[in-house]
Amino acid sequence: MSSIEANPAQITLPVDVMALERQYLLQNYARYPVVMHRGKGCYLYAASGKRYLDLISGIGVNALGHAHPRIVKLIREQAGLLLHTSNLYYNDYQGPLAEKLAKVSGLDRSFFCNSGTEAMEGAIKMMHSHGRAISTEKYEIVSLDNSFHGRSTGALSLTGQPKYRADFEPLMPGVRFTPPNAIAALETVVSAKTAGIVIEVIQGEGGINPMDEAFLRRARQLADQYDALLVFDEIQCGVGRTGTHFAYQLFNPALMPDIALAAKPISCGLPLGVIMANEKAAATIKPGMHGTTFGGGPLTCRVALEFFDILEGLLPSITRTGDYFRERLRQLATKFSFIRNVRGRGLMIGAELDIPGKQIVLDCMEAGVLLNCTHDTVLRYLPPYTVTEPHVDTAIRVLAKVLKKY
Repeated sequence: MSSIEANPAQITLPVDVMALERQYLLQNYARYPVVMHRGKGCYLYAASGKRYLDLISGIGVNALGHAHPRIVKLIREQAGLLLHTSNLYYNDYQGPLAEKLAKVSGLDRSFFCNSGTEAMEGAIKMMHSHGRAISTEKYEIVSLDNSFHGRSTGALSLTGQPKYRADFEPLMPGVRFTPPNAIAALETVVSAKTAGIVIEVIQGEGGINPMDEAFLRRARQLADQYDALLVFDEIQCGVGRTGTHFAYQLFNPALMPDIALAAKPISCGLPLGVIMANEKAAATIKPGMHGTTFGGGPLTCRVALEFFDILEGLLPSITRTGDYFRERLRQLATKFSFIRNVRGRGLMIGAELDIPGKQIVLDCMEAGVLLNCTHDTVLRYLPPYTVTEPHVDTAIRVLAKVLKKY
């Protein structure tokens, strides 16, 4: 049996779930016509019985793959103890997780929420609170062209892709955009009015575009010069994805932000986001200024602690397997001239094409390999951290067969 051949038996669904969704859900997703039923390791299984090698992992969420035995055991145990109490009370795991994050991030304090978008909203409030304490004129936030920071009103206001913003304008005022990796342009938009600078260390939805170290260090200098908060959005590139705990730690010495945001893989599929801040940034939020109903519950925090314990043993293989994956893609680029570039770090990988990638994704899916296309022409891979070189070989074999059509 090949590694992507159908494995479990087909199941009979009690209802036509696709028809129900078409009738009753907002039609904001262009879903693929497949019903995923279960997962195991690096594989997803559809209700039809077909098995898929999952190299997108819920857009970077299922970092330990599916149904990891330690995570499944822990969820079952905690579900029988306590799921929710609200933040009116302490629970067993929020403090220990905040301590762990302080140790691995180098930042001092954490706030737990439910998603990356919520983390960005909290960071916007921190930047505005910081600026207002200095001057009512200090409210501008600098963001980058091609960035993506979420779909809520504030996060969308910082997203440097007009296609996401156009239908919802006017949005939050005071946002200034500048090209990524353009130091001179950055210097022209940061001023005494700047309350914060927001950067993805590696742009995700924008096409897996890493920031240059020199650009990031200049952003740090400008934030210090103008007393602004430097925010690194690591929602997609952080928490092990690049082979380090956070992407800003790829540099030596580490390039420290005032605030770092994380979410996606941190609780292995359960909703959890976090704002990590140094003392200066943390001081901008006083009691009553921010909160959440569900964020930081005992289940999600306990799972996150277990995830970090498992992650420590995976970081070297993330780097090693990521290097291998990019090298195999570069070998393909020598055979297919429409592969323009292969880039990324660790297991955050993009292959930029000269042609649209949507149909290639569909063809790979038909062949049993899941990836996606971002920015129209970039094949994006965010596989589980447990992916192995044989998995990569399978993916490359399928992709090579698909690309021959083009």
